[in-house]
Amino acid sequence: MSNYIVSARKYRPETFRSVVGQLSLTHTLKAAIDSQRLAHAYLFCGPRGVGKTTCARIFAKTINCLNPTAEGEACNECESCRAFNEQRSYNIVELDAASNNSVDDIRTLIEQVQIPPQIGRYRVFIIDEVHMLSQAAFNAFLKTLEEPPAHAIFILATTEKQKIIPTILSRCQIYDFARITINDMVQQLQYIASQEGISAEPAALNVIAQKADGAMRDALSIFDQVAASSLGNITYQSAIDNLNVLDHDYYFRLMEAFHTCNVPEALLIYKEIRDHGFDSLFFINGLAQHMRDMLVALTPATKSLLEMSDEVAQRFIVESRKFHPKFYYRALDLCNTCDVNYRTATNKQFVVELTLIKLCQILDATPPAGGGGGGNQPLKTVAAAPQQPQPARAATPQPSATASPRPAAPQPQGQVSPQPVVSTPAQPYVAQQPRPAAAPAPAYKPGTLRTPSSSRIMINAQPPQQAASASDADSSASSAHRRTAAFSEQQLLAAWQRFIDEHPHEKVIVNTMRMSQPARVNDTLYEITVENQGQVEFFNTHRTEIVEFLRNAVKNDMLAINVNIRQGGPAPKIWSPREVVDDMCKQNEAVVTLIRDFELGIA
Repeated sequence: MSNYIVSARKYRPETFRSVVGQLSLTHTLKAAIDSQRLAHAYLFCGPRGVGKTTCARIFAKTINCLNPTAEGEACNECESCRAFNEQRSYNIVELDAASNNSVDDIRTLIEQVQIPPQIGRYRVFIIDEVHMLSQAAFNAFLKTLEEPPAHAIFILATTEKQKIIPTILSRCQIYDFARITINDMVQQLQYIASQEGISAEPAALNVIAQKADGAMRDALSIFDQVAASSLGNITYQSAIDNLNVLDHDYYFRLMEAFHTCNVPEALLIYKEIRDHGFDSLFFINGLAQHMRDMLVALTPATKSLLEMSDEVAQRFIVESRKFHPKFYYRALDLCNTCDVNYRTATNKQFVVELTLIKLCQILDATPPAGGGGGGNQPLKTVAAAPQQPQPARAATPQPSATASPRPAAPQPQGQVSPQPVVSTPAQPYVAQQPRPAAAPAPAYKPGTLRTPSSSRIMINAQPPQQAASASDADSSASSAHRRTAAFSEQQLLAAWQRFIDEHPHEKVIVNTMRMSQPARVNDTLYEITVENQGQVEFFNTHRTEIVEFLRNAVKNDMLAINVNIRQGGPAPKIWSPREVVDDMCKQNEAVVTLIRDFELGIA
C-alpha cells in the first residue's frame, strides 16, 4: 500500500505557470529573471495559503537552472533542477523564524551566507514568518541584508507586514500576494478531482472554495476531508454536511417569509436552524451576506461581485427581483445592528428573533393581527389604520374626514362602515427602468464626507424614506390624533434636562447633550450646534428616543430639531473626573483637607 500524500503537497506548484491566482506577480518575477535584474532581498507578504513560500522556492529553482526554457521556466532536467526536486540542493536554505527567532539563529544564518554555491550562480535564503524575529535579531540581520555577497539572495515571507520594522522594509522589494478568487480555486479543485478520479459537483466545490476564504492550501485540505467522508463522490449535500455550512435554501425560505410578511414562518425557520446546531451569530452574519449577494445580483453592473457558480448566481438574480433596493438597504442595516448588539445582549435568542420580526415588517407598515402572514404593500406606502365603526345615528351621516382617491359608494341611511385598507402586492424590481431623479446628485469626491456647515440634519422620529408617506397618511387622518399643544422654550429645556437626569449612566449622552442645548427657531423647530461629525452621528443614532421623549414632554408631535456643526473656534474641553477634582482642589483648600481626612477617591 503506497503512502498517501495530501493534495496540498502532491499538487504543490513547481513552475510559475502552475501557480494559482497570482498571474501578475509571477509575470513580474519571470521578467526580472529574463532581464537579469535580480534584487538581493525580496519580501513576499499576503494571507496564509496563497503561495508565498511556493513562489520563493520556484524562484530559487529557476534562477539556478542551467538550461531555462523559452518561457522563463526551469527545465527540471539539469543537475541543479534535479537536486532541487530531490530536496538535496545546498543552494536553498529555509529558516522558520517562528521557532528560530533569536540573535544566535541569525548569526548562524549569516555564517552560511559566506559559503558560495556548489552548482549554479546563487544561494537563496528563505526566511518564513519573518515578523516573528526578535528586535535584536532584526538589528543583527540589518547589515547583512543591506550588503550581502553577490551570490546571496534573501526572500522574506510573512503574513503580517505591519510587524516588520521599517529598516527591513526599506531594504527589500515588496510583493503583495492577493487572496485566491473563488473561480480560480474551483478550477484548480476540478483539475485535482479529475486527476484523482473523484466526481465532484460544481456547487460542492464552490462551497469548499468559499469556506477556504481565499487560501488555496485551506481549500485543498477541505477538499481532502470531504472526499474522504463522501468516498470519492463529492456532492453539494455532503459538502455542507461535513463543513457545517448553512444551505442557501434556508435563507431563500426566509426571504420568502420577509416577502409575505410571515412572522411565524420566519421564527420557525430560525428554530430549525438552531436545532441543527448552528450558532445564532453565525446565522445572522450569513443572512446579511445572503441579502448582500441578492442586492448585487439585482443590478447587471454588480453581478460580477457574485463569487459563486453560474447556477447558484442565476437563482440569486431571479429571487432578487422580488424586492426593491431600499428593502435590502433597511434589511442590511437591521442585520448589522443585530450583530453589534448580539455580543452584549443578555437574551441573545430574543435579539435575533426581534430582528427577524422587524425584517418581516419592512414591506408591511401595518402588520395583520396575530402576527401571521399578510399581503405586501409598496415599500413607501404607509396605510392608515382603519377607524372603528361609529354607532348609528338617527341624523343624516356626516361625510368622512378621510380623503379618498375616488368617490365612495353611497352608504344606506343609518349605517356607517369602516373604509377598507387596500393592500397592493409588491411588484418585482426592474433594474433596467430607474426612476427619474428631480436633480442630479453631486458626484462623490474623496475627502468630502464631512457634513458642510450649511447642511442641516433633521432629527425626526421616522426615517426620511418613511416621512413623506407618513405625512400623506397623517394629512388624511383626523387632526384629533395629533398633539399640537403650545409650549415655551423653557419647557423644552426642562424636558431636555430631564432626559439627561434620567440617563445618568449614559456618559456619552450626558456629556453631548449638556454641551449642545436646543435654541428656538420657530414655534415647533429648534436647532442644536455640535462640534463634529461624530456628534451628528450620535444624535442620528438616538434620534427616535430623544425626540419622542421631548414630544411627549411638551405634548406636541410637530416638534423637530436641526443639527448644525459649529464653524471656527476651539471646541470646548470635556474634563475628566480627575481634572474636575484637581481644579476644585486649586480653587478651595478645604477640598484637599476633606479628601485627605475621609480618604476619598474617584470611582
